Amino acid sequence: MVKFGTGGWRAIIGDEFTKDNVCLVAQSVANIMNNENVQDKGFVVGYDRRFLSDKASKWFAEVLAANGIKVSFIDRFVPTPIVMYKAKEMGCIYSACITASHNPHDYNGIKVFIEGGRDADELITQKIEQQMPEIKAGSIKALDFDKAVEAGKIVIINPMNDFVDSVLALLDVEAIKQASLRVLIDPMFGVAKNALQTVLITGRCDVDVINDGENPCFGGLMPSPSAATLYQLKHLVVHGGYDVGIGTDGDADRIGIIDEKGNFVHPNEILILLYYYLIKYKKQKGSIVRNIATTHILDKIAADHGEKSFEVPVGFKHISSQMEADDSLIGGESSGGLTIRGHIKGKDSVFAASLLVEMIAVSGKKISELLTEIYEKYGYTYTAEGDCTFKAEEKAVIYHKIYVEKSLPEFEYEIDKVSYADGLKVYFKNGGWMIARFSGTEPLLRIFSEMENQTIAEGIVVQMKQFLAL
Repeated sequence: MVKFGTGGWRAIIGDEFTKDNVCLVAQSVANIMNNENVQDKGFVVGYDRRFLSDKASKWFAEVLAANGIKVSFIDRFVPTPIVMYKAKEMGCIYSACITASHNPHDYNGIKVFIEGGRDADELITQKIEQQMPEIKAGSIKALDFDKAVEAGKIVIINPMNDFVDSVLALLDVEAIKQASLRVLIDPMFGVAKNALQTVLITGRCDVDVINDGENPCFGGLMPSPSAATLYQLKHLVVHGGYDVGIGTDGDADRIGIIDEKGNFVHPNEILILLYYYLIKYKKQKGSIVRNIATTHILDKIAADHGEKSFEVPVGFKHISSQMEADDSLIGGESSGGLTIRGHIKGKDSVFAASLLVEMIAVSGKKISELLTEIYEKYGYTYTAEGDCTFKAEEKAVIYHKIYVEKSLPEFEYEIDKVSYADGLKVYFKNGGWMIARFSGTEPLLRIFSEMENQTIAEGIVVQMKQFLAL
C-alpha cells in the first residue's frame, strides 16, 4: 500500500518500494494532470544517489511520457533542491524526485512537488492515493525510455549551472572571497558535493570533502547529519583547522554544522544564527516560521526586532505555505531543513550552508562567538530529543494514551497550556516545552524538550519515555 507522509512516500526497497508501485504513483499523477488539463505544463524528474533511484526515475518518466506529459529528465544524481528550483523556473504544476531523503539505506521513495516547486500538501497527496484504487491492473501505460527520448517526449536536462548561479546571486560573494575561509564538507555519500563545492570555490574558499563517492549503504550510517553521524567531521574540523564543517543528508535538503571548535551546532542553533544574521547584520525585515518542535528563541529574536514568529505543524509544506502568506524572511525546522525568502520554497542545504559561510565572512566572527552573542542577549536554552521505536501492535496503545486518555506525567514544572494540533505539545509557564509525536516518515515516536538547562530537558524526555513505557 502506497501511503504518503510528511515528506513524501517512503518504503523499504523490495517490500513496498517496487517497480509496480513506482509506476502506480506515476500513473496516478499522470491521471490527475490530465484530469486537471495541466499536462502541457511539463514535469521535472530528478533522483538522488540511493540504490534504485536512477532506475526508478526512468520508470516514473516512462509512465508520464506514455500519458502525454512532456518530461524534463535530469540524467544524473542531484540535490532535491535542484529539482525544486528547475520546477519553479519552468512553471511546472507538478514535479518529483526519487529519494528517501535521510531514511535508512534500505528505503527509497518519491517526493512530489506542486506549483512553485514546493512540497505537495495533504490535499494533493491524498488525491494521488485516492486515484490508485481506480487504476486497474494492466492499465498502467509506459513508453520505453530511449524511445521516448528519441520521440522528444522525454528531454534530458542538467540544471546544475543555473541552480549554482541562482545561489551565488543571493550571496555576498566578494565578502566570502576576502575571508579566505577553510571549509570541510561531509555529503554523507549523498548528492550535495558538486553544487556546494562549486559555490564555495567560486567564493575562493579552501574546500575539502570526505565521505563522497558511491556507497549504497551510506557508510553504515543514517544519511542524516547529527551529532552521532558527524563524529568524523567533528574530529577533522579541529584537527585540520577548518573554519566550519558542513554535513548534508542523503538528498541534500537538510544540513548539519560543526563549528571551529568541533562542536555540533544543533539545527535549532543554525536557524537562530541565520535569522539573527539576516535581521541584525544584514538589516533585512521579515517574520520567522518554525514548526512546533523548533526552538522558541526564534520568537524572542523576532519580537526584539518588531517581527512575528509563526508556529506551524511538522512538514515543510506548512512552513512554505505560511512563509508565502506572510512573505516571511526565513522558515525552518529542528531537523535541519530551512529556506529563505527569494530562493526556492523548500529545504536547501546548499544555500543554507553557503549563507552560513557568508555569515562568518561578513560578521568577522566564528560560529561559536556568534552563538555566544545570541545566547547572552536572549538567554540560554537547551534541546533534548529521543526517538522511540515500537512494534506495530504497540502504536495503538501509545496513541490511545496520548490522544484519547490525554494523560500526562506529573511534571515538576507548571503547565501553561497543552496542544494536540500536531502530536502532543506541553507549554510550561517557564517558557520551556515538551512535544511527543509520531514520525510521518519512519515507525518512530519523537520526543523533544527545550528548557533552560540541559539536565532538565533530558530529564523531561526520559520522564515522557517512562510514562509511555518506551
